[in-house]
Amino acid sequence: MATDMAKRFGKVAVLLGGDSAERDISLETGHAVHDALVAEGIDAHAVDTRDTPLTFLLEQGFDRAFIALHGRGGEDGVIQGALEVLHIPYTGSGVLGSALAMDKVRSKRVWQSMRISTPDFVEIVDATDLGVVEERLGFPVMVKPVHEGSSCGAARVEKAGQLEAAWAASRQFDDRVMAERWVVGAEYTASILQDQALPLIRLETPRVFYDYEAKYVADDTRYLCPCGLPEKRERELNALMLQAFAAVGASGWGRVDFMLDEQGTPWLIEVNTIPGMTSHSLVPMAAAQAGIGFNELVVQILETSLSRDSLRQGVRT
Repeated sequence: MATDMAKRFGKVAVLLGGDSAERDISLETGHAVHDALVAEGIDAHAVDTRDTPLTFLLEQGFDRAFIALHGRGGEDGVIQGALEVLHIPYTGSGVLGSALAMDKVRSKRVWQSMRISTPDFVEIVDATDLGVVEERLGFPVMVKPVHEGSSCGAARVEKAGQLEAAWAASRQFDDRVMAERWVVGAEYTASILQDQALPLIRLETPRVFYDYEAKYVADDTRYLCPCGLPEKRERELNALMLQAFAAVGASGWGRVDFMLDEQGTPWLIEVNTIPGMTSHSLVPMAAAQAGIGFNELVVQILETSLSRDSLRQGVRT
């Protein structure tokens, strides 16, 4: 079996680390992925893109790449485009899907055009937009960078006097910042694997919201899977999440985060095209509920690179 795996996938580079704000999480994800692939008999090697030029992949004869990079430079289409130029097949979404999903404003506009509910928002370009936020959205609002993940730079703002400071804090992570209407309700996430939605997870935290601390550090975050919704309702929501995922051009695997308000209406928040694969991560939890172990999950994600094998001959898919 190990020999078959090695032959099927060839030499695999697990791209990790990088230099985004999510570097530490990427290192944890990447090493977990690398260890799982090696355990399955696959010739996998960890490659930190911060310290290694991508030409190294050609020089060392890698056959494909498992992208375990989070945030900008890894999740926004940049690394995907570079790998296409190098004719190296890779996991997950392509250039367009990665770039569009990473841009929270543009992905929301796509959903709005399809009449998929997503909270109203205002992009804060300059100080004059602060008044627009109050007038159009009211308070509270969520202020966050347009191109960051893991809740980096995100904050709940309760009143107008806090808005400018939150905007300034978010700008430390990204030149583009948005304010989003706060949805009162329960938070859920839908994991996507090879065009199938895994069981939903309901997230509960005593913190103000599911922030970086709640995601990666705190021990009091609760992950409910099964999520507690009726089976029919869960199927309906998963179908909607698959639609939203495809709408932004995402493919292969990923995660869609959404809220259910007090009336039961779903509100799309964002798509993650390279979710975490750490001890606190959601996709492995959902996969386990579906009977898919961690190593098997990692192999199935690696399989998403097979659809791009024509890149080896320089033919775009």
